[in-house]
Amino acid sequence: MTEASDKPPIDHAFTGDRRGGAADPTYAGALSFMRRRYGKDVAGADLAIWGVPFDLSVTNRPGTRFGPQAIRRASAIFDGDPQYPSGIDPFARLSAVDYGDCALPRGDLQGCARAIQAEAAGILASGAHLVTLGGDHFITLPLLRAHFARHGKLALIQFDAHQDTWDDGPGGIGHGSFVLEAVREGLIDVERSLQIGIRTVAPRDCGIAFIDAYEAQELGVAGTAGASASGSGRAPPISPSTLTRSIPPSRPAPARPSRADSAPIRRCASSGRSAISISAAWTWSRSRRPMTMPTSRRSPPRRSSSITSRRWR
Repeated sequence: MTEASDKPPIDHAFTGDRRGGAADPTYAGALSFMRRRYGKDVAGADLAIWGVPFDLSVTNRPGTRFGPQAIRRASAIFDGDPQYPSGIDPFARLSAVDYGDCALPRGDLQGCARAIQAEAAGILASGAHLVTLGGDHFITLPLLRAHFARHGKLALIQFDAHQDTWDDGPGGIGHGSFVLEAVREGLIDVERSLQIGIRTVAPRDCGIAFIDAYEAQELGVAGTAGASASGSGRAPPISPSTLTRSIPPSRPAPARPSRADSAPIRRCASSGRSAISISAAWTWSRSRRPMTMPTSRRSPPRRSSSITSRRWR
């Protein structure tokens, strides 16, 4: 554990430093993301973590508005130990701030999108790397807009069961359409983007390459991470993750869950490129089901372990 003898024994979220571990008991103390200090001033910070408690765009199951709270609570156990298997304490090197949550106007869906984009842009202007705790998948769209305004066209690395290319119409608010809308707006470079873990049938793929859940299982962690790195090239990577077990060790749930297990995908997410969005923390299953379990929709046919790209139809 990181030495913390000279720090307050509890409530590091209010009294601690931006760097270093915390001494809070796992069961007590103010809950922030990995016990990082709360603050709205992120100047000089390497990381700014914030929550977007939004789930008003789902077509099936709500509840991900509680995601940021749940992730913070689950992350308390990672407050000061070097992380296995790397042995690295990230906060010995990185200065991090828990920015709190995005203020969302209740009842105004378009207003929520504008609020997410505007506040994200303000944090990015400080130079800090933004880590977002969601929240349903729609929040990725205003986040992409904010990052595009600062960095230009982005490489999207998406860990998901669905391709999120359904059509809700221009300006629509939908958790399953943000990728299509991002392509329409020119926010992402489809040639350098990659979707990992797909296990449902979508109406289109917008020209984005994908590795389905079967292929990811065959490729393993190293192969999937290598494909992710080579695919994104030099474009700034942005990665919304809906399956990752990086932090915390719980299974985030899409609003429309699909049966299959993707342990290599989750491990790849925890060791891969920069992830800015962890969407949802609503645990729906802990079981390790085999990949051959029948899915809730018709599974794609099993293919060889090569990255498959289908053009926008």
